[in-house]
Amino acid sequence: MAVKKGVRICVCACKYAVKTVYLYMKKQKKTPVFKRYDQSIIPLIPPSWDEFITENHPVRVVNDVINRINLDSLHDEYQGGGRANYHPKMLLKLVVYGYLCNIYSSRKLEAFANENIHCMWLTTLQRPDHNTINRFRSARLKNPLKEIFTQVVKLLMESGHVGLQEVYIDGTKIEANANKYTFVWGKSIKGYKEKIGNQLEELWGYAESIAKEEMQQNTPPDFKKVDKEMVKQTVEAIDTALKEKVIDKKVKQKLSYGKKHWEESVERYESQEKILGDRNSYSKTDTDATFMRMKEDHMLNGQLKAAYNVQISTSDQVVLNYSLHQKPNDTTTLPGHVSEMVKLYGDKPENLTADAGYGSEENYQYLHEQGIRAYVKYNTFDRERRKKKDTNKLGVDTLYYNPEKDCYYCPMGQQMNYAGEKIRFTENGYEQILSCYTALNCEGCPLRGACHKSVGNRTIEINKQLSEYRREAAELLTSEKGVALRKKRCCDVEPVFGNMKQNKGFKRFLLRGLEKVAIEMGLVYLVHNLKKAWTLGFRVKELTMA
Repeated sequence: MAVKKGVRICVCACKYAVKTVYLYMKKQKKTPVFKRYDQSIIPLIPPSWDEFITENHPVRVVNDVINRINLDSLHDEYQGGGRANYHPKMLLKLVVYGYLCNIYSSRKLEAFANENIHCMWLTTLQRPDHNTINRFRSARLKNPLKEIFTQVVKLLMESGHVGLQEVYIDGTKIEANANKYTFVWGKSIKGYKEKIGNQLEELWGYAESIAKEEMQQNTPPDFKKVDKEMVKQTVEAIDTALKEKVIDKKVKQKLSYGKKHWEESVERYESQEKILGDRNSYSKTDTDATFMRMKEDHMLNGQLKAAYNVQISTSDQVVLNYSLHQKPNDTTTLPGHVSEMVKLYGDKPENLTADAGYGSEENYQYLHEQGIRAYVKYNTFDRERRKKKDTNKLGVDTLYYNPEKDCYYCPMGQQMNYAGEKIRFTENGYEQILSCYTALNCEGCPLRGACHKSVGNRTIEINKQLSEYRREAAELLTSEKGVALRKKRCCDVEPVFGNMKQNKGFKRFLLRGLEKVAIEMGLVYLVHNLKKAWTLGFRVKELTMA
């Protein structure tokens, strides 16, 4: 019993001791343990770059695709001899990946190449400066970029991700890199020249009244055709005739001002008209940009800004082609855009879907000649499909046509007979033939005030060819496939613009001039296609060369 009691006492004493030590250690401050960190340590075996890049990172798609495509056209932009250049493949990868990461400035791309591990992997630690990057982007890529863009799309076609069966077209306006209030308006130039012509005509008439004999020796010029030489000769003739005459003080001041400024002003106006071409405006800081009405959330009608009209064609949100235009309307852009796409891929789309901005006779005829089914709205299509039509009941569309007699009937039932044809040319020079029909007698008609406002009898102009194209388009658009294509258009081509402006923040060009702006646009859509390829799980290594 004594032994058992002693053992029990020892056990209790041990427990008490352990508890005491535990409480003591708990009160003491613990020493933290860290992993070894020493920047002076040099690894015996250097790490591989691939260890820092995850397998499914988009930079690998950029690298694989650019390694895959043919860059001979880009190499041709370099001349032989001299100091060694940075490899164009490396610079292309750097610029493309920078755009993929929403970095567009050449200076920011320079910093990006020095700081980003993915760029270091692409460039193999080469560090081009911003001048080299900018020179490569604005000069070297000018000619070969479209071919590079096309090769990437063809790779996506080979992999089965995209095709030319269903194509959607739309456009948007992107602000140019131009200062505010630098506009030059074509109508203002025309008005200034007319003002100078009127003043010259007044001075010429005054000179004839004061010095009739001297002015008879000169032939009066055409004051409506004002140019530099005409102004110079006219002012000299008036000044010579009035040289020794006593003239009105105001006339003398106007003639003195004209001798100093009019010739120079007209020369400036002529140079501005040469820059304008067939446009109505341009910016002084970017003469290729045109002032367009931009859509702004805070403004009802938008604001006039120097901009470019960007047109794209897509299939499954992959951009097949892009083009830049200097005119704000979309109607005149379709033939050139589609022709370029056919030339790039050697094939034409089967079906083309677009909104009402492209529904013109010229576009319908072009698509018909190319054998492309045109699911293209015209301007009154949606209004015609509404249950409650808000059309004018006395308008041309509501008049009844008798094909046997080739005549229309006005709202009062009066016959409107054929009165001949009229030819009209569009902005692109396309010839339209209009058939004219005239009512027999509108005098005393109770509906005349609401029917028409012309002085004589009512005359209407009918474009029969356009009406036929619209009828064919309406049949296609209202078919089961047409309805499906119209629903898909708004979620195929328009999200590309939304991604570019909102997600990538590309709302304004950085470069100036049509050629350089086209390079920026090409890079943006090249990057868009590469990002789309990455989301689709695109693998270049699985393809074989065509």
